[in-house]
Amino acid sequence: MFLHRKELIQPVEVDTPDARFGMFLLEQFGGATGELTAALQYWVQSFHVENAGIRDMLQDIAMEEFSHLEMVGKLIAQHTSKLDQTKVYEAPLFKIKGGGPHFLDSQGACWTAAYINEGGNVVRDLRADIAAEAGARQTYESLIKACSDEGTKKVLTHLLTREITHANMFMKALDSMGKLDDPFFGNIAPDDTVKLVFNLSQGEDVRGPWNEGPDFEYVKDPHPAGGMPAPPVNPDDERQASGKAHGKARHKVMAK
Repeated sequence: MFLHRKELIQPVEVDTPDARFGMFLLEQFGGATGELTAALQYWVQSFHVENAGIRDMLQDIAMEEFSHLEMVGKLIAQHTSKLDQTKVYEAPLFKIKGGGPHFLDSQGACWTAAYINEGGNVVRDLRADIAAEAGARQTYESLIKACSDEGTKKVLTHLLTREITHANMFMKALDSMGKLDDPFFGNIAPDDTVKLVFNLSQGEDVRGPWNEGPDFEYVKDPHPAGGMPAPPVNPDDERQASGKAHGKARHKVMAK
């Protein structure tokens, strides 16, 4: 059951409407890192999580993200409240589709479910969620830097802050499972190459904890171990012999 309360989770007050900046805000309404993507991603993930606490956390954050989507929508609506005073080239998307939010990003591309990253494994999903929060935080930071309206910046700073909170929650959930810094997850054991690191960008090589022992075995001069692949077999391909036959036939026609 869903219940919508008409009060916003945080106040939204734009001092000076700017339809051009409203187009930028579409990125967090109908864009890849936007609030709709996050809300649906976390909500759908919760369906397959057996751990009741983590499932509840995902559902709570999903509902908060829907509240954030509402806040971004209200921001866009307020920024486009004086659209009649805006030149077409300043906000073409709104001039064509009208004011208020739309499921488009800042470039006019439609929102797509391909933005959602979920895969039926709680460890995999929580790691994807941390990346999602990082992407949203980066977008909000870019929006704040491009904004001159103090009321808008206050709202965006709050939304940016909540991305940090959610990322921390996902990290704590992984840590509770012992999977925060453990690369192994799933039910199939890896093969004996799991510790090998190949030096495939040779030149001025730089070493670090990502290719040093005891966790890794560095292969300085790697050699292929797979041998030459078998040639392709394609009965429908144009074989050389048939090509020669066609060539002789064409020659005879031309000679006549």
